[in-house]
Amino acid sequence: MRTASRSWAATDVALLVLRLGQAIVLWPHGAQKALGWFHGPGLAAIGPVLHTHYGVPIPLAYLVVAVEFLAPIALVLGVLTRLAALGIFVDMAMAAILAHARNGFFMNFGGHQAGEGVEYFLYACIIALALMIAGSGRFALLPKT
Repeated sequence: MRTASRSWAATDVALLVLRLGQAIVLWPHGAQKALGWFHGPGLAAIGPVLHTHYGVPIPLAYLVVAVEFLAPIALVLGVLTRLAALGIFVDMAMAAILAHARNGFFMNFGGHQAGEGVEYFLYACIIALALMIAGSGRFALLPKT
């Protein structure tokens, strides 16, 4: 029979895994946009790109950069987890709707479609939703945020 403390420990480890996984996958995308790393456009170019290609107002384009760069850092530290996850959820949902829904569901691993589908973005939204519901867990600088 499981004890309450043991099941809470498992939940806290699971939340840590979700936080770190989301951060590891998303932060490089933010670094592309904010810093120009990993062959990204950098901050000066990303606003006009998002505005021209997807109709995103320039201030919101910079908010996208802030979310993709700063929210993963917050997740790693376990601070403002629910707020960071909300930002990620909205960011990924809008990316799926504005840029990827027209390409269908699947990622373009085989190179047989025009672009990437919504598969990755759904995973990101699901993880963000779980973190919005549960918070950071005990393995965080600010538990229960």
